[in-house]
Amino acid sequence: MNHKKIYSPRREYCAWPSIMRLADGSLAVHFCSTEEHLGPTGKALCLRSRDGVNWEPPVTVRDSPLDDRDCGLTGLRDGRLLAHVYSNFWTLNAYHGLPYQAYRADVLNRWIAHVETPAYRGAKAEQGGWCCVSQDGGRTWALEGRGPDSVHGGVELADGGVLVASYRDAAPGTCNIWEGSGKTLQWKRICRYEPPRVSGLGFGEPHLAQLPSGRVIMMLRACASPYDDTDGRNGMWVTYSDDAGRTWAEAKETPLWGCPPHLLLLSDGRLLCSYGHRRRPFGQRACVSRDGLNWRVEDEVVLRADANLGDLGYPASAEIAPGKILTVYYQPEAENPPACMKPPDPERCLPAIWATTWELRD
Repeated sequence: MNHKKIYSPRREYCAWPSIMRLADGSLAVHFCSTEEHLGPTGKALCLRSRDGVNWEPPVTVRDSPLDDRDCGLTGLRDGRLLAHVYSNFWTLNAYHGLPYQAYRADVLNRWIAHVETPAYRGAKAEQGGWCCVSQDGGRTWALEGRGPDSVHGGVELADGGVLVASYRDAAPGTCNIWEGSGKTLQWKRICRYEPPRVSGLGFGEPHLAQLPSGRVIMMLRACASPYDDTDGRNGMWVTYSDDAGRTWAEAKETPLWGCPPHLLLLSDGRLLCSYGHRRRPFGQRACVSRDGLNWRVEDEVVLRADANLGDLGYPASAEIAPGKILTVYYQPEAENPPACMKPPDPERCLPAIWATTWELRD
């Protein structure tokens, strides 16, 4: 395996990437750059590479007055590339409600002052999901309009429709399934999906893929409540639809521990799931299934197990040649690890965007 930092400015918190391999073989990576995990001024950026080794400087996808994050990519067969961005509106009460010492007092006070400015408060109507489009493989971007949020993007179905699963715009504990159609992608909610009701668990950050049979697989992140990244129940659940997302089978728990899922249909018809591992050994993992429903821990591939803390992950993968995978993710530097996720240290190690190139096993 080969690990490479592809974006690592000194004082930027870079996270939550998605990746898409384009028709000409080039790669586009969509991610968020901000000051800190919960900072109010995030922006969505895009990196490009022709070979997965050399990367061009990033271009801006969306930089509104709000916090632009949760970046996802959807590639269309007509050459368009869609970027899904969620613009988050922070408030004084939200920052006052953070756990004690989550951030230094001077940092929180600066953020509170920022979100209380007339310019920021006046942009409240921009909160929500947006869709940006690129006609040139991610070199330039234009705002298409409102659209569903998506952590890793959606999928263009065999019949030409575009399917996206979202959760921020849904009722708590549920997901929305959106269908985009037409040249300008008119979005219509076709299903409100309700995950199983499991005591002490919440579900979110879904991702979709379509198998050659036409079946659509959806995986969801399970998250313990109260929040605990290391909880043994924080695995992934899977469901499927045989009618293009309008109805779904009952979700079942998989044996894969980690979050959130990114699904990729491989050239051999199998399904690859990539996910972060937020308990020791911290790092990134992936697994392959022949049908998208049955997964085995024995098939899990450990891509990285060398991180010093759990603020990492959201890996997403592209097949750059048959059986050859490039997985992008965010992970902090290995040197001088901080004592905890949010220490009172202005020079703490911030996460970079990484890419790991690796080969699939039989």
